[in-house]
Amino acid sequence: MKQDKKMIVCFLAPLMIFFVGLYVYPIVRTIIMSFYHVEAISDPISTWSFVGLYNFKELLNTTIFRQSMINMIKIWLMGGVAVMFFAILFAVILTSGVKAKNFYRAVIYIPNIVNAVAISTMWINFVYNKRFGLLHTFFKWIGANNLAKMDYMNGTAKFYSLLVAFCFGSVGYFMLIVMSGIEQLPGDMYEAATIDGATKPKQFRYITLPLLNGVLKTCLTFWTIAVIGFFVWSQMWSAPLPSDVATITPVVYMYNLAFGSLANAARDGGMAAAVGVLMTLVVLVVFQVLNLIFKKDDVEI
Repeated sequence: MKQDKKMIVCFLAPLMIFFVGLYVYPIVRTIIMSFYHVEAISDPISTWSFVGLYNFKELLNTTIFRQSMINMIKIWLMGGVAVMFFAILFAVILTSGVKAKNFYRAVIYIPNIVNAVAISTMWINFVYNKRFGLLHTFFKWIGANNLAKMDYMNGTAKFYSLLVAFCFGSVGYFMLIVMSGIEQLPGDMYEAATIDGATKPKQFRYITLPLLNGVLKTCLTFWTIAVIGFFVWSQMWSAPLPSDVATITPVVYMYNLAFGSLANAARDGGMAAAVGVLMTLVVLVVFQVLNLIFKKDDVEI
């Protein structure tokens, strides 16, 4: 028995060392760092200066950070509604006995397997380009000159061009999750509902949606994580100018604070850590709200 315990310790020790060193330690260090003035995140602890809650107060008074939070909320809310709507719509259609289901499922999911940098470049250069982009060509062809002349990469349209592109690349992932949930539902319930005269919309409203309670909670959880960590798309859309904050997100702002950029030459590791702590708190709050809304993962059948 003692030999078995020694073997267990030998196998678990390397894992625990890596877990503490690569996961626990960075989290604890970041939380502590958020209460100090730190110029660079690699500076030794002896050079840190304790400032208490100053970093958090300064962040809340910073226009760029507030705008990044507004952008993140808009992406989560507006994008979440659009992505969940189309994900559920496509999932219901593809699980209703439509022919070539596997082909359509693969086509809708393809954007998820393409690198985010590649797909965002495609949207910027081949869809939104003012000279030869798809939207410019299409609107010019149908005679909508005002829409054809619109610059989708500047002004108020810039944020919504980013939102549309990001949602386009996200629908397929959540569609597969919803499809997996629908395919596990008992078919006899739908047969009984059909015999009783329930239409397809009523079956969806009173059978499918209630039974997908846990699946929807999972989708919203994954969507929240994706939006909180929204980085690559924002970087591709954002210009390195302090005045261009139309598409900046908190994670991008945190990156600029930690490593410096053309927009922020002075690095501030303490404030960057404060952004990370605030984002963690946002995630915890959202998860708690989801737990209150979706109190049960599944409906008993």
